[in-house]
Order: sequence, then C-alpha cells, then structure tokens
Amino acid sequence: MSTRQVYLLGHPVRHSVSPAMHAAAFRELGIDARYDLRDVPLDDLGLAIARLREPNVLGANITVPHKQAAMPYLDEIAEAAAEIGAVNTICNRQGRLVGYNTDAPGFLAALAEAGFDPRGATVALLGAGGAARAVAHALAEADAAELFILNRTSDRAVSLAQALVARFGARAYWGLPATRQQLEEWVPRCALVVNCTTLGMHEPVSPLPSSALRPGMLVVDIIYNPPRTRLLAEAEAAGARTQNGLPMLVHQAAAAFALWTGQPAPVETMRAAAQAALAQGV
Repeated sequence: MSTRQVYLLGHPVRHSVSPAMHAAAFRELGIDARYDLRDVPLDDLGLAIARLREPNVLGANITVPHKQAAMPYLDEIAEAAAEIGAVNTICNRQGRLVGYNTDAPGFLAALAEAGFDPRGATVALLGAGGAARAVAHALAEADAAELFILNRTSDRAVSLAQALVARFGARAYWGLPATRQQLEEWVPRCALVVNCTTLGMHEPVSPLPSSALRPGMLVVDIIYNPPRTRLLAEAEAAGARTQNGLPMLVHQAAAAFALWTGQPAPVETMRAAAQAALAQGV
C-alpha cells in the first residue's frame, strides 16, 4: 500500500509544528504516513476538502480560520462537534468524510496539566471563533459556574453564550464586546482567562490590557508559537500563573491521531517533537 497522507488545512499554516509531532508518532508506531501543510484560502476550501476523499488519505486537521467553514463540505459530523459548531479533525472513512472536534477534550487535558479544575470557576474567554466554541463547550461540560465571552463583535459572543445556555440550561454565561472597559470590568474577577484569538501570534500585542491581570489567576493562551506571547509575559509580570497552547495542541493532536489510525498516540513522543520544532524556530 502506498504511503498514507494527512494534511493540515488552514490559512496561514507555516507556523505549525503539527508535521513534526505526527511524523514522530508515525515513526514510533511504524505507520507509513505523512503529515503535510496546506495553506488554503477560504475560496479554495471546498476543493481542498474534496481531495481528502482520495483512497490514500487518512484525513486532515482543520485550523484557523476554517473550523466552522469546513462543516458544510462533510458527509457526517460527530455529535460533540455538531453541538460545538466547529470541527478540527476530518477522517476519511472509505470516501465519506466525518468531522470531529478534539479541541474540547484537548483543552480539558491541558487544564488538568496545569492543576486547574474548572468546576465552579469564573472564566473569561477571549474570542468567539471555532477554537473558542470548543473551549466554551468544554468549560460548560466541566461545570464552570460563570463564563464571560468577550469578542470584538459582540453578536458572535452573544450567539455563543446563547448556544451554551440552550444546551446546558440556565447558567451565568454572558456574551460581551471586548472593549477595554468591559475587559477591565469582568476579567479581574475571573480565576481563569483563556485567549482563543490569534492576537499575539504574528505581532507582539496582547488581547488584554495589563491592568485586567491579577495575581493568582491562571492565564491560558492557546497560541503556542511563539511560546511566550505578550499576554503571557504580562500575566507573569502581574503574578498570574500561565500556560501556552502547547499542551492543548499535543492532546488534541493525540486524539486526532487515534481517530485516523485506530491506535493510541504516543503523547510524550509528540510533545517532545513539538518542543524540538519550536526550539528550532519553526
């Protein structure tokens, strides 16, 4: 059988360490497969997804900004991904494309690494896109008590909050505009702050004013490259605990690997490969 293929579809994708992670995992388990990057503008997404039906393709990961846009092109969507409203993993099941979301369990596994239990916690979530939807549903599933969803366009934040309430029942979940005033009012009262925007990935900016940060809170930035964003640097300076996006990346990747291959992923091998790729300046 020819070499099997997995892709990462997104725009941009050059910063990704996913090829290094999955290559290490395939190598360790003796699987003849490759993981390649595909920079796909939105207009080309349908064609890129259609090519995943080819017999030698195991599937793909979907990243920013396509986690919601990819859904109409799929034949089936797993229940959890449908409830979240975003996919980050596609499996080719004999020509049928099935969408999954491994971001949600990946995020909870990362929180566990940080020793944080979201049950009963007050949380600020920055962003309302595909990754934010997965994180929000994971937090609701884990019984976070209060959730402030702050987004540049407040209607998307409100829509996400309403979707959570519809699924999980009446809870203190709010959609708010990410203005400086709102950020400074709501974020300081939170035990957990999660950045699900791309602010800080390509330039040294933060989605939060430093005045909103305080000692003792846990600040998670799901960006992993660069490993230390301006948000995390300012959070550390304020006395907060921090976690970058690498633990979430590794755990969501391990779950996706298992879906494609039917084998448990070598998690620590994948983590070491990701760390090495970051150290080499991918």
